[in-house]
Amino acid sequence: MKKYPMSMIRNIAVISHGGAGKTSVAESMLYTAGAITRLGRVDDGTTTFDYDQDEIKRQITINTALAPCEWQNHKINIVDTPGYFDFVGEVKGALRIVDGTLLVLCGASGVEVGTEVMYDYAQEQGLPKVVFINKMDRENANFSKTYDQLREKYGSKIVPMQIPIGSEASLKGVVDVLREEAYIYENENKFNNGQIPKDLQDLVQEYKEIIYEAVAESDDELLMKYLDGEELTKEEVELGLRKGVKEGKIIPVLCGSAVKNIGIAQLMEFINFAMPSPGELGTIRATLNEREVEIRTDEKEKFSALVFKTMADPYVGKLTFFRVYSGTLKSDSIIYNATKMTSERIGQLFLMKGKNQEPVDLVQAGDIAAVAKLQETSTGDTLCEKEMQLNLRPIDFPRPVISFAVEPKSKNDEEKVGSGLARFVEEDPTFKVERNTETKETIISGMGELHLEIIVNRLAKKFGVDVDLKSPKIPYKETIKGKAKVEGKHKKQSGGRGQFGHVWIEFEPLTRGENFEFVDKIFGGAVPRNYIPAVEKGLIEVMEEGVLAGYPVVDIKATLLDGSYHNVDSSEMAFKIAASLAFKKAMQQAQAVLLEPIMNVEVLVQDNFMGDIMGDMNSRRGRIMGMEPLEGGLQKVKAQVPLAEMYKYSIDLRSMTQGRGSFTMEYSHYEEVPAHIQEQIVKEAQKEKELAQK
Repeated sequence: MKKYPMSMIRNIAVISHGGAGKTSVAESMLYTAGAITRLGRVDDGTTTFDYDQDEIKRQITINTALAPCEWQNHKINIVDTPGYFDFVGEVKGALRIVDGTLLVLCGASGVEVGTEVMYDYAQEQGLPKVVFINKMDRENANFSKTYDQLREKYGSKIVPMQIPIGSEASLKGVVDVLREEAYIYENENKFNNGQIPKDLQDLVQEYKEIIYEAVAESDDELLMKYLDGEELTKEEVELGLRKGVKEGKIIPVLCGSAVKNIGIAQLMEFINFAMPSPGELGTIRATLNEREVEIRTDEKEKFSALVFKTMADPYVGKLTFFRVYSGTLKSDSIIYNATKMTSERIGQLFLMKGKNQEPVDLVQAGDIAAVAKLQETSTGDTLCEKEMQLNLRPIDFPRPVISFAVEPKSKNDEEKVGSGLARFVEEDPTFKVERNTETKETIISGMGELHLEIIVNRLAKKFGVDVDLKSPKIPYKETIKGKAKVEGKHKKQSGGRGQFGHVWIEFEPLTRGENFEFVDKIFGGAVPRNYIPAVEKGLIEVMEEGVLAGYPVVDIKATLLDGSYHNVDSSEMAFKIAASLAFKKAMQQAQAVLLEPIMNVEVLVQDNFMGDIMGDMNSRRGRIMGMEPLEGGLQKVKAQVPLAEMYKYSIDLRSMTQGRGSFTMEYSHYEEVPAHIQEQIVKEAQKEKELAQK
């Protein structure tokens, strides 16, 4: 592939609701441009972009994939993204490094939940958008209905640039409204200019007027001219259209069929015409020594790039995908990772076409490429020249929303599980792994059940390890509500030297979060000074497992009041045992209770779902702490909810809000478990203990 100046490069992310045909559109673009010789199909598992075995099997996009193509002296870097919410991290990474988005809709399904979500993601990044209504050959496809839905949702910025000729099985081409030209397709490889059908001529004029109004409104000078009744020139319309798209004031709507390859050539031509080039960014923001600076997007500047994806390749090892923002990068050079503050050796650079790699000698500002075998670099890192040491704006990845405990089916595989999961954490910032020291479980967290299911499948394929997923144990704790003064006495005689330790200890509750306090009030040497640390140590050890359900005991004050000893038989061990006996008595006498973790939860939903959200929160024993109205008819609900009620919340929230709701959650504090629930937890713990003893 030849070298292109920045002005001739277009970096486009293809986004959509799952199943709208996004990957098919991207595949058709490659085929039309001659980048591939055969039009792959998702149903057959033969597309350039969906090459992973899980993607082929499930017929969905799981990973962001990249492929460039050349069209009319332009290079279009197509970034195909997943449409399913479980893989939103891939979408966020892609949207951070492109200059425009192609939002694909299904002509039969219209505006769907994923359409709205992807639109919002692109809006957050300030990215220009072009809409392509796909599947116009499908049964029940209706361009007008889908267009009306878009206008109703997003207003007058939605501007129709094309009209389909025919529909469903009779789809045969598209009309370019602005040029007033028809393109009639003979087959997937050939189309001809033709006459606009008579039944569409009035609609063409109506839509043309909409284009002119939108263009005029995008620029004050053009608006004055338009309102004065003067006709806009072709050059003014084109300039205003490009300006409006770049600023997000105009969202053009095109149409066609990816499977029949109808309208794809016109789509690529429009992308080249209307979408901004990397050079039009002007400057980008970065941080240098905690100070905000601006970097010019120019290949003559010093090198800087952002890593937006890492993945394991079976042949070349770890692959790092990056977007160059300034300067150039050559193969076989040394660069600096400003995020990790370490140097990295760059080997062979690649342009990626799905899973295939095309070696190149250098990559310039505005382009996207990959490199293999970087040691320290991971997703979100900034690469630059050492003297710069700046950090580009990082990728805003969402936090995981669902967790499971993972347990290898064979105990011998624990090490393999650990190393495999660590590899996946490097690749996927929305996937987290932690070892819960209290429950002794390995917890994996992700964006949904499908996300974690895919991780487990890959663990089996790549590392040969089979694991079970189960609901994580809740890290309950135990404490006391009352006071108790108890005696602990350990006396054992079995010939020769015996064992003797004797203590009186008063136990009382502490304020939540103070954990443990030990007070020595021994007078007159009732317990020798050298044995007092053993009493404290004995209490700390026995507190690791409470008497109710075996959970750690917290927030207790223990005051050593009295005791006795034997000159020969007393020992540190004897006093440790005496202290533990006293503790167990106190737990029975001082109203032992269970504590559970309470989480701060923030739910972001539309107004019309508030009733369902509030009712659901109450059913989860949640307390509503406040509500905050946001722009766009959204509400932020703040609540405190027991962790035990939140493990499957992401699934329920999607169901209640048709996939539109989102939430975040973080630990707040511990609270006493209600008596009826405590009784149930204690019974279950006793059953588990009995089973373990059999």
